[in-house]
Amino acid sequence: MTDLPRKAITRTAKLAALPLGFAGRATWGLGKRIGGRPAEIVAREVQQRTAEQMFKVLGELKGGAMKLGQAMSVFESALPEEIARPYRAALTKLQEAAPPMPSRTVHAALEERLGPDWPELFQEFEDKPAAAASIGQVHRAVWHDGRTVAVKVQYPGAGEALLSDLNQLSRFARVLGPLVPGLDVKPLIAELRERVAEELDYELEAASQRIHVEEYAQDTEIVVPEVVHQSDQILITEWLEGVPLSEVIADGTQEERDRAGQLLARFLFSGASRTGLLHADPHPGNFRLLTGDAPDGPPEQWKLGVLDFGSVNRLPGGLPEPIGIALRMALENDAAGVYDLMRGEGFVKPTIELDPDDLLDFLLPMLEPAQVDAFVFDRQWLRSQAARMADRHSPVYELGNQLNLPPAYLLIHRVTLSTIGVLCQLGATVRMRDELEAWVPGFAADPGSADPESEDPGSKDPGSKDPESKDRAEEDAEEGPAADAGEESSDGAEEEPEAAETSA
Repeated sequence: MTDLPRKAITRTAKLAALPLGFAGRATWGLGKRIGGRPAEIVAREVQQRTAEQMFKVLGELKGGAMKLGQAMSVFESALPEEIARPYRAALTKLQEAAPPMPSRTVHAALEERLGPDWPELFQEFEDKPAAAASIGQVHRAVWHDGRTVAVKVQYPGAGEALLSDLNQLSRFARVLGPLVPGLDVKPLIAELRERVAEELDYELEAASQRIHVEEYAQDTEIVVPEVVHQSDQILITEWLEGVPLSEVIADGTQEERDRAGQLLARFLFSGASRTGLLHADPHPGNFRLLTGDAPDGPPEQWKLGVLDFGSVNRLPGGLPEPIGIALRMALENDAAGVYDLMRGEGFVKPTIELDPDDLLDFLLPMLEPAQVDAFVFDRQWLRSQAARMADRHSPVYELGNQLNLPPAYLLIHRVTLSTIGVLCQLGATVRMRDELEAWVPGFAADPGSADPESEDPGSKDPGSKDPESKDRAEEDAEEGPAADAGEESSDGAEEEPEAAETSA
């Protein structure tokens, strides 16, 4: 590959090869079984070949195709081990690496955006990319003032490729399902398409990152690298040295896993409250564990580095208060209160009638992390939740399909599930209830506050607490697409990925 393939017909043909290739390997597997080979061994071989082809095609195409592959990679925690194993290695490669652009293409982009004298802006520039992802790649360099920096260069034609890929993939969504069993691909593709324009706008990304830099400048646990320079399709930030979370997932000690998990949860819930922005791309490639001068501990000195602010959800008032109120009511076994609030917020449509106790029984197993002082997130727990939701003969499955996911909550829902997926990949023990009490409005009951049931929960616009905030939300907030009725049970645990030192 010499450049980002941009011709629609070429990309469409490559994407079409995924479902066709899967069908061909299934036929090959059937032939092997007829020939006497054990079905289990044949199935593993088919899955392995499928995973290898998926990484090759999605990685080479970059754009929306690779973005989908990265997004799918964090769902592997929710799959049965015999299915997840052959996909894990191939898919997780998409979190930290992808075939790079040639140096001449990078140099041409730098010259176009920074001027013909661009080499003079750097004391050093490494042509070999440090990381590559779906819409760009990152090069390590030394800025003219001596700072080590990450230079993110957008692929030529990335916008066109993203839209083309996602449009094509949406047509193949039903056929792509078997590539990662248990994942409903169509809503995921629809939501990714909603984020395209924002992620391509490096000026908007730089602005979002600067907001986080200012807020977390004095924070002793969260680190956000400063923006050094930004121009169209070029973003330069300070280099952040640390252990990628993908490496912690693969080889980290339990202390590293637990610390990374706690800080990831803290950043997820604190970010919206502190900045009015929810980091909407919580996959391992966007985080670093910074051990600094204490690589051997104590873990309390380790920090979490956060990268890539290209995708954010604008929540001027922080996370919607009804989320916290509903969680608290559920943990208090207030079935009627939860039902009334969820109906008011649009999770239960006016035409649907549910038994409040059945709704509470549906929700409580998913809220186990908030019921104890410290919860062990692991793949087995997540698989049990996914299996409970996916059992078509279970009342839980039927109830889940009757619930609605309002557009205003779509991205919050995906980010939360993505983060849970990463926590389960980490196998981290996390004090989740502490973070909910500290950062989620309405979760910690305030004896001096008004009775939350006295408000009409459906009247609150998520993220708005005052008229000025509402005005800003109307100007800036982008709502996700309407969710399919069954999406609540389909998002087993995400992560939408993209990899890079400052993930592209």
